[in-house]
Amino acid sequence: MSARLEKLKTALMSRLGKRLIRMDEALREVRAEVAAADYLEVMRELRDAPELAFSMLIDLCGVDYAAYGGEAGENRPARQFAVVTHLLSVTHNWRLRVRVFAEDDAAPRISSVVPIWSGADWFEREAFDMYGIFFDGHHDLRRILTDYGFVGHPFRKDFPVCGHVEMRYDPEQKRVVYQPVSIEPREITPRVRRETGWGKGHA
Repeated sequence: MSARLEKLKTALMSRLGKRLIRMDEALREVRAEVAAADYLEVMRELRDAPELAFSMLIDLCGVDYAAYGGEAGENRPARQFAVVTHLLSVTHNWRLRVRVFAEDDAAPRISSVVPIWSGADWFEREAFDMYGIFFDGHHDLRRILTDYGFVGHPFRKDFPVCGHVEMRYDPEQKRVVYQPVSIEPREITPRVRRETGWGKGHA
């Protein structure tokens, strides 16, 4: 571990203390996990504390852990939905990855960090659109990538590959209409031809 990352870990432990559920290192970056109840307060401290100074939010995304670890479910978290935020401190030249799990899998909710980093606005809208994660305190939480009439959240593991509805232009009504998906699910198996004895006798 580099001295710089060790210094960051020490600063995080000193500032956040018991609010850190987990902290480790992966891909030469520090990862931290906090509870949903502490999330907003912790994020504000990460920005404002001079020894941390994470002034820039680089990325924010949703995660669905429903099928994590395969059928065995090895190391699968207790909760299904999480939000992962990537922060950068220009002052100290270090990065931090923060993960927070939503307490309710049926209606996942996390505090919005837009009041702290305004650049999180569209990131949170994307996580809402794709995963159905609600961000409390977001000033304009609506879909950003799918259509306004879209049903469901396409990045969830239980979302069907073909979707729930399809849309087409109706020339009689002169507008776009929605209807149930008419695509029949099918499995395509590629045909493979192998010549007998191929590869024998070759170096």
